[in-house]
Amino acid sequence: MAFLDIDFAAQAYTISTWILPILLAITLHEAAHGIIAWSYGDDTAYKLGRVTLNPLKHIHPFGTVVLPILLYISPLPFVFGYAKPVPVAFHRLRKPRRDMVYVAAAGPLANFILALISALLFHLAVLLPDPAADWLRLTLFNSIILNLILAVLNLLPLPPLDGGRIAVGLLPIGLAAPLARMERYGLLLLISAFFLLPYAGRAIGDNLSFFDLVIRPPVNWLMPFFTWLAGLPEGIFL
Repeated sequence: MAFLDIDFAAQAYTISTWILPILLAITLHEAAHGIIAWSYGDDTAYKLGRVTLNPLKHIHPFGTVVLPILLYISPLPFVFGYAKPVPVAFHRLRKPRRDMVYVAAAGPLANFILALISALLFHLAVLLPDPAADWLRLTLFNSIILNLILAVLNLLPLPPLDGGRIAVGLLPIGLAAPLARMERYGLLLLISAFFLLPYAGRAIGDNLSFFDLVIRPPVNWLMPFFTWLAGLPEGIFL
């Protein structure tokens, strides 16, 4: 019984260091979309109460709650989630194709800024007593990792991800139109890539992890800068 209690306490402690990073990362990501859309002429998100830092307005039952839990208990080496997409009426933007790029880019930019702030806040941990300082450092480190993963993931050029919408806004119409039509299938393709490719890879004796092949390399390329900002030792990678 003591072993079970210790294991449960450790799991609860770990989960507690992920809750705040997940809520902040997805809330600010979605709020950023709404703020930029509003500033460029579309007040749809504002009228629906989505231009807010209240996480309850952005929580998606599966993406915010179920998916992070499934990833946490799965063998996959990461945790992420998503919120309810902020509604944007792109035709109401002043210059729809151009402004769509700004609206889409606002989400990943918010995640990069959160990773930056998390790294800088590391230096305040010394002001706290050891147990609280250790919890804060782990929470901030998780925030750096999570926000970098979300930023890199969302910049992939696949609609409905932000990178897909950026690509649609920047590419010539002949290329942008077929890419835009992929939006209805994009999320299904992405989830399939995350969950099915690793199993297919194990079946053929190869590493086909979408995370290892596509997400991990750019995150690890960015990590030295953020660990330097945080004052962490060199050589920390995901």
